[in-house]
Amino acid sequence: MHFFKTILLAMVALLTAPTLTQAATGGFVAPDLTRTSIGHASLLVFFIAYLMVMAEEFTHLRKSKPVILAAGAIWGMIAFIYADLGDSHTVESALRNNLVEFSELFLFLLSAMTYVNAMDERLVFEALRSWLVRKGFGYRSLFWLTGGMAFLLSPILDNLTTSLIMCAVLLAVGKDNNRFITPGCVNIVIAANAGGAFSPFGDITTLMVWQEGLIKFNDFFLLFIPSLVNFLVPAAFMHFAIPSGHPPGKEEQIRVRRGGKRIMILFAATILTTVCFHNFLRLPPFLGMMTGLAYLQFFGYYLRKSHRPTNQDTDIIGDISQIAMQGKPFDIFRRMARAEWDTLLFFYGVVLCVGGLGFIGYLGLLSQIIYVDMGPTFANASVGIISAIVDNIPVMFAVLSMNPDMSLGHWLLVTLTAGVGGSLLSIGSAAGVALMGQAQGRYTFFGHLKWAPVILLGYAVSILTHMWINSASFHLPPAG
Repeated sequence: MHFFKTILLAMVALLTAPTLTQAATGGFVAPDLTRTSIGHASLLVFFIAYLMVMAEEFTHLRKSKPVILAAGAIWGMIAFIYADLGDSHTVESALRNNLVEFSELFLFLLSAMTYVNAMDERLVFEALRSWLVRKGFGYRSLFWLTGGMAFLLSPILDNLTTSLIMCAVLLAVGKDNNRFITPGCVNIVIAANAGGAFSPFGDITTLMVWQEGLIKFNDFFLLFIPSLVNFLVPAAFMHFAIPSGHPPGKEEQIRVRRGGKRIMILFAATILTTVCFHNFLRLPPFLGMMTGLAYLQFFGYYLRKSHRPTNQDTDIIGDISQIAMQGKPFDIFRRMARAEWDTLLFFYGVVLCVGGLGFIGYLGLLSQIIYVDMGPTFANASVGIISAIVDNIPVMFAVLSMNPDMSLGHWLLVTLTAGVGGSLLSIGSAAGVALMGQAQGRYTFFGHLKWAPVILLGYAVSILTHMWINSASFHLPPAG
């Protein structure tokens, strides 16, 4: 009974008690607000805001709105108490530190999103979808192709973008064949989340770990085989549920628009710049990404200057023509405007909310519960289970904020579990939620839940695989 009470308390604590900063500067001793009405009110505000985030699918209220409001309310209550004590500098300093954390990740993600949107506008992803459809692959071949490509593209594009692209392929070829679409979407979600777990660019959580300097860029690839196992185990079971035969083919052919392939090369150069800046010059990753954004800006300038409105930029051969963008020059700021601003602002709200709650003093309580009482191995494995219910961003912030004394192997373990744990439920990851909207009625919560046992099996086997093949890393200190 004590064991289950510990698990329940840890889950509540992970939802409510992450932190980013400590509240003591100079000779001022920070008050313990964890047992005050302000502390309890802050927990309640965050809890209500997060319930609204989880209900986004039903209320259609953008997830950024409640957390931004909650962040302001929490820090306002903290500032009120400290102003009454005659110390406003401590709160201001802590808040600015939180803002620095957010700014670095914001600039990194904005650059990556701009590149993805630029490639989308140049029809790079549409051309890929068209090629797969026209090749006439069978249902089972497409099941493995889309899953495999999701696994390989996710480390570069991120798991959300990759899953949306691969789902478009499934819907294009599957039509109304739900026996193919439902397990195919489940497979894509698993593959995209697994692929994103072994790359700093694959998920926001991996990016956070990399920016903290706890895992080197090349050390992420130690998770390649465990991530692959996480994808292959459930896919092997789902394979037998896929119908045999071939879907009807389509004749449309889509070509990449002018400059699309060069933008792909510039994106690769941006990633290389980011890795070199961080690994060799010890500069934060956002600087490399923003430098790479300049590559795209200069190339966008060239595309605009060399654009000829009279040119017949025929992007689709056949009966379908691209009307919306035909004849319009490339505009880098239009691509930046199409960034997922709701996600970026949600991230702002999460950073400030968890920073405020941690400033209050819940860090020590949570750290004692999950990393001392439970032990790092069990705690890190539990993180993935919690990530299936609660978004993995605040969960990972909780772990990074506590900064437990762990080996490289344990930091890799929590990176793996936070990345792939969301696959256990359709609502457990951004990829799953997005696909439920894209494939309405054909990929559902209960359709995903049907495969939860084999997904859980893959989750457990991937953890054991990591502990086996990377056993030496459990004796090494983290990079930081």
